[in-house]
Amino acid sequence: MKNKGLLLSLAFAVALFFAFYPPFDNKQKEAALMESILTEINYYHYKPLEINDELSEQVYELFMDRLDGGRRWLTQKEVAQLEAYRKDLDNEAEQGIYTFLDLAVKLQQQGIDKTKDWYKEILSEPFTFDGNETIETSSEKKPFAKDDAELKEYWRKSMKWETMTRLSDKLYSKEKGDEDFKDKTYEELEAEARADVLKVFDSWYTRLGKRKRSDHVSMYLNALTNIFDPHTEYYEPIDKQNFDIGMSGRLEGIGARLQTDGEFTKVSTIIVGGPAWKEGSLEKNDKILKVAQGDDPEWIDITGMVINDVVQLIRGKPDTKVRLFVKKAEGGTEEIKIIRDVVVTSESFAKSLIIESDNNETIGYIRLPKFYADFQRRNGRRCATDIGIELDKLKNVGVDGIILDLRNNGGGSLRDVVKMSGFFVEEGPMVQVKSRARKPEVLTDDDPSVKYDGPLIVMVNQFSASASEILAAALQDYGRAVIVGAGNSTFGKGTVQRFFDLDAIVRGNADLKPLGNVKLTVQKFFRVNGGSTQLKGVVPDIILPNNWLYIETGEKEEEHPMNWTHIPPVEYGQHVYSLASLPKIREASAARVRNDEVFKAVYERAKKIKEQRDDSNHVLNLETYMAEDEAWKKYSDEYEELFKKEVVPNVRNMEVDLPAFEKDESKKARNEEWVKNVKKDIYLHETLNVMHDMLTYDAVADGNKLKKKNR
Repeated sequence: MKNKGLLLSLAFAVALFFAFYPPFDNKQKEAALMESILTEINYYHYKPLEINDELSEQVYELFMDRLDGGRRWLTQKEVAQLEAYRKDLDNEAEQGIYTFLDLAVKLQQQGIDKTKDWYKEILSEPFTFDGNETIETSSEKKPFAKDDAELKEYWRKSMKWETMTRLSDKLYSKEKGDEDFKDKTYEELEAEARADVLKVFDSWYTRLGKRKRSDHVSMYLNALTNIFDPHTEYYEPIDKQNFDIGMSGRLEGIGARLQTDGEFTKVSTIIVGGPAWKEGSLEKNDKILKVAQGDDPEWIDITGMVINDVVQLIRGKPDTKVRLFVKKAEGGTEEIKIIRDVVVTSESFAKSLIIESDNNETIGYIRLPKFYADFQRRNGRRCATDIGIELDKLKNVGVDGIILDLRNNGGGSLRDVVKMSGFFVEEGPMVQVKSRARKPEVLTDDDPSVKYDGPLIVMVNQFSASASEILAAALQDYGRAVIVGAGNSTFGKGTVQRFFDLDAIVRGNADLKPLGNVKLTVQKFFRVNGGSTQLKGVVPDIILPNNWLYIETGEKEEEHPMNWTHIPPVEYGQHVYSLASLPKIREASAARVRNDEVFKAVYERAKKIKEQRDDSNHVLNLETYMAEDEAWKKYSDEYEELFKKEVVPNVRNMEVDLPAFEKDESKKARNEEWVKNVKKDIYLHETLNVMHDMLTYDAVADGNKLKKKNR
């Protein structure tokens, strides 16, 4: 790192300064943020970069894309002013100053103020949608406007496009005889379409107006941290709190999900079993106008407040009271008093079903949405423990095989992955983890027992990432499970992150805190065979087509991903189950997919989606657009019909799980919806066929335990 000693000296000096002298203004806090983040990156990041002109240019490009990627606010004149800082951001970072950001925010705000008048003016008059005028909808292909006249022309075309797409929908509804549209004239519908666009942009600009200085600083700091890799990020205190809630599946508050609705905060969901649900007065679509704490007579008006600030007021420690002044969805206002408590969001947890296949086989199906772990509590809920419970329940039923569904599972707890992998093999290495400048550490399952030794399939897709990839890779390398994937590979995230509390860097001086956290990539993980899932992901044993088959997805599409590397393998092996017939199983699946009408349609759909994505230049002609749109809608409707048929009809809950649903109507309804969707899952249907092949081809090697009672 350039001037490494200077950087560390600066960080130490900043920490020492803030330990004895209070800040004069917010600039000190922002300087402390920058210095502490750079110090943590230098000490702990897997591959720290030099703070030099090359890094400065990369930060500049990434920040500019986030500042005005849509080419809506800045012209080439403003960009030229910012371009002057292209190679100075490294110097600013080392000095803890934000001159470039200050100018960028100023110029962006000027653009926002200017264009706010433009879009209202443009939408005040009717559009004509004939001729061959075109619009480029891909910002990557569109340069910054050369001046205000060209920028306003961008806006005119954009507003015309937005109006045309909505007008098309309204005219389509009118043709279908929709009661809300059938008696309206073209002129009325066109005016309504413009009003709809106006409402959308008014709402967006209102949200832009609520941004605080800290929002801009966070965006800038993340442009800097994301240069090191996509997963190295700065978290404001509220963001870290939300992350912890997502990982643990529990929060301390009232048990209601909120969303912004114009100037108001609206209740979008009441979490079953939470304090608000128990109290019974707060309902979906209620608007919260004011908040008060305990018996404090002072109310805080939250009208126009950003959602994160509202959440901070409503969340709180268990057994404390919060009062909400609410405008009810059905009319009228009401004061609601709620005692906060711990809220558990059960939708995140492992759950299972029994499937009686077409071949009279009893198959256990486990869905794991993420590798959750409650790190905040010693005995908090963990996914490995829950999966162990589900496996025991399925074994007690006497299943012939088990399918573990990790589709769309973005990862989570590394410790739980190692333990969970060990449920299926004897003790041994599960993953290698390498820190910077250190030898790889082999994480092993030290329990020689095997919780389940029968046929096993792991389902993945292109959004199965991180911990999901570790488990799939380990079981694939061991030859313990067949990996069935929708898409060519999993996501390709082969790195490990850790949070660092920035308050620990700056000693004393409570006025600066809380500074938040920085999440750093501190390790890369490697398969037991020495390869990495980074960028390449896990290539499934059996690949099934999906809509994104011809579109690049995953880590390799992220900005500045870390590179793929490999290390020496470790010794590994298992004597639980043999996939000797895998080539035969793969061949049988490929034959079925080739001849399956639904999967044929999926292949065709994937090609069309790729073509649509590549074609970003559109004619602003209503007749042409409607003809193309109607053809696409007809095609899409026919395509969606293919997935409405039940292809996995014999799905049921285990008897042991039924009492929990009988006690809770909402939980029962969610379960019924889940079961209904499982029955229509064509990917699960083919996975059941693969399981049948495993059983039919007797893939278990001689000497292995085959009977249900041993599984």
